[in-house]
Amino acid sequence: MALVLTACGESSIDDETEANESQAAELGDCGEINMAVNPWVGYEASAYVVGHVAEEQLGCKVNYKDIKEDVAWQGFGTGEVDVIIEDWGHPDLEKKFFAEQGDGSAMDLGPQGNVGIIGWFVPPWLAEEHPEVLDYKNLNDFAEEFATSETGDKGQFLGADPSYVQFDEAIISNLGLDFEVVFSGSEAASITAFQQAEENKEFLIGYFYEPQWLFAEIPLERVALPPYEEGCQDDPAEVDCDYPETVLKKIGSTSWVEEGGPGVELVQNFEWTNDDQNTVAKYISEDGMSPEDAAAQWVEDNQDVVDAWLPQ
Repeated sequence: MALVLTACGESSIDDETEANESQAAELGDCGEINMAVNPWVGYEASAYVVGHVAEEQLGCKVNYKDIKEDVAWQGFGTGEVDVIIEDWGHPDLEKKFFAEQGDGSAMDLGPQGNVGIIGWFVPPWLAEEHPEVLDYKNLNDFAEEFATSETGDKGQFLGADPSYVQFDEAIISNLGLDFEVVFSGSEAASITAFQQAEENKEFLIGYFYEPQWLFAEIPLERVALPPYEEGCQDDPAEVDCDYPETVLKKIGSTSWVEEGGPGVELVQNFEWTNDDQNTVAKYISEDGMSPEDAAAQWVEDNQDVVDAWLPQ
């Protein structure tokens, strides 16, 4: 019986592989995809899920490029980058690289389904015991509690990776807050800081964002800043408002898109939810899976979603 079951399992795998190869052949040569991978785990989740589908179901070769946001855009014109799978909004770079005003090396490939929320957050214990901190107008009353040896008399505001979209130094200055930005340097370091602050009941306020798997573990509370209004972030030095919700989108190399093929159609069709991304991100960050294995697991569990992305 064991031998029969093994044989059936192998046959099933072989049949699936043959079907994928047949589908890839019908769709045509997918070629290579140079996929930028920006330094946060949610982006990594999106990139490797799309990459896994491209390789396993369309026969593409995917080259993952670990590269920061602004540098990735420069790769469109050189051929180093074909796809940014999760863009959080860079109007300055759009002016530089889109056809309407720039060199035309990049183009908008539409939303990828996630909605990005950047803001100032505190650990839940702090919001519960001192709900006043959830209004920026009260933060100066607690500045000494947030102070560290690095900030002296000022409260510490924990920034993340300085390459991220952020206006926190300007917001602090323009709102007259007695705080100083100290960058954690990475997403992982910020996550650890919030985890420790919650566990040890330490005062901490910092830049964070959704989608992010950490919210399922620690429901961080958002601090209310003056609401975002159109134009309030046009001059980075004068920003004194909150961050807007951002429909995240895909950006592609114009030359790569014009070449066409199944890889281009896959990227154009790709859309998923914040919950989808958080699931894969948790596999990677919390469960210790490799990005490749995490992507493969999600695709296996969600082939019905993936089917809608595939070229018809």
